[in-house]
Amino acid sequence: MTPAGSPPPGDLLARYRAGDLRALARAVTLAEAGLPGARPLLRAARERTARQGGRAVVLGVTGSPGSGKSTLTDALIATLRARGQRVAVLAVDPSSPYSGGAILGDRIRMLRHHADSGVFVRSLASRGALGGLSARTMSVLALLEGAGFDWVILETVGVGQSEVDVAAACDHTLLVLTPAGGDGVQAFKAGIMEIADVIAVNKADLPGAERTVRELMAAQGLGAHDEHTWMAPIRRTVAARAEGTDTLIEAVEAHRAHLGEAGLLARREARAEFEVRSLVQERLLRLARERSGDLYARVARGELSADEAADTLLEQS
Repeated sequence: MTPAGSPPPGDLLARYRAGDLRALARAVTLAEAGLPGARPLLRAARERTARQGGRAVVLGVTGSPGSGKSTLTDALIATLRARGQRVAVLAVDPSSPYSGGAILGDRIRMLRHHADSGVFVRSLASRGALGGLSARTMSVLALLEGAGFDWVILETVGVGQSEVDVAAACDHTLLVLTPAGGDGVQAFKAGIMEIADVIAVNKADLPGAERTVRELMAAQGLGAHDEHTWMAPIRRTVAARAEGTDTLIEAVEAHRAHLGEAGLLARREARAEFEVRSLVQERLLRLARERSGDLYARVARGELSADEAADTLLEQS
């Protein structure tokens, strides 16, 4: 048995490169745990992605809880599979307050695809990340992208305005809203509206859908824009009946064409920056926990300012 944290055996790397889904699942486990054994696999994934020019469409799906993100993602999988596309889904679920692991609600909703070798679904704990993404999400995303899928969908936990990290993690961002739930008004606030490349008004069979669409279009017109500005297409969907998924996919493909090769490269560079920054923050926080000693108690007693305590920890790093 390979000791935890050691480099993966050669057969695991070879199987991952060959597209073995069991090897991919093992690679994801290593990456999520942050073990050194994931590094050769991640290097192989990035080499393949670069060699193929980032062929996979990496789509982030975000929106408030209850908007139907998981049901819509499930419907997108079915539509893409009907087109012969291979799909990987990384569903960032809320962390259990007891175990810290993911609550597997999203995987339960997508169980109908479990026997399909063209679909890979994995849940990942948010670990309390306010932006909806933990520091390890990007590594797992890289493994999925490098595994030869046509589409990689990142479905985020759904925490409203703070959930803007998804725009830095993906090529395209799909914002899912619902009518008559205040989502239209919330979307106008800074942050969540600005990250959307495509907008889905889901549950469009409910009263108020047309009003929500009109409000969104009016809000778009108020922002600074010119003839080169991408105005996020607004599409009506009823995910429970798989209605509107074709038009969503076409809107994402239109945005990809709008970005062009240079635009996609810029987004991938931003993704790399986000990943490195997330890992630096994670390591600094770990060092702060390990080396804090009585610093926090001294701040509480008024013996040190918070700035002085932070300076001390950074000097120790």
